[in-house]
Amino acid sequence: MQETVVENPYGIQALIAQGDLVARSTLVILIVMSLMTWFIMITKFFDQRRMRQQAIEAEKEFWNSSSLTDAIAKLKGNANPFRALAETGKQAYEYHETNKTRLSSAIGTSDWITESLQRTADRVVSRMQSGLPVLASVGSTAPFIGLFGTVWGIYHALIAISLAGQASIDKVAGPVGEALIMTAIGLFVAVPAVLGYNILLRRNKGVQEYVSHFTHELHAYLISGAKMGLGMSATPPASSKPAAAAR
Repeated sequence: MQETVVENPYGIQALIAQGDLVARSTLVILIVMSLMTWFIMITKFFDQRRMRQQAIEAEKEFWNSSSLTDAIAKLKGNANPFRALAETGKQAYEYHETNKTRLSSAIGTSDWITESLQRTADRVVSRMQSGLPVLASVGSTAPFIGLFGTVWGIYHALIAISLAGQASIDKVAGPVGEALIMTAIGLFVAVPAVLGYNILLRRNKGVQEYVSHFTHELHAYLISGAKMGLGMSATPPASSKPAAAAR
């Protein structure tokens, strides 16, 4: 006996086939938001992983070098924030020493280097946080966009009932399918965005601690020739004189 296959009126195909421009546009918006969410989460995860590895390498290699120049050369990788901080500190120290007669009366060496390092650290933190506002926005708005699709689907179901004069399932199956599936899609988009935002934010804080510790240790070394020992290693570059190391 041959079985009769009944087409599902509540699925994605029914939504695409029977939905109007508003319903289809809502679906496209949710799909785009989902793709953006996963793209940001994947790329940020690997960026954070790379920066954590660069932080470990900086603690291992930077402070065991013979000079600041050699230490900077050991910091490899594209967009290495620790190399950028080290170069900024070195340049700030050299510039202040070169213009010491003119600058010393206005601002001290410590303050000058602090301001220079802080600007670079702020740029690093800002770059780390890029993309997170998108995840927050998706997580907060996707359920409401899905709810809008649900309301629109129910509205179409009521119109179909009114035109048919009776609430037969064949008249309202498509619009009801839109109403049911839009809410589910909105939640499917929002939940990963919220979880990804919280996870990436927490991982960002860990990397920011590395950046902050390295910044303070580098500042202390440039001023006094000694490392504060906030990280995993307490051994400064072999040269104890910042001026000698900066050459």
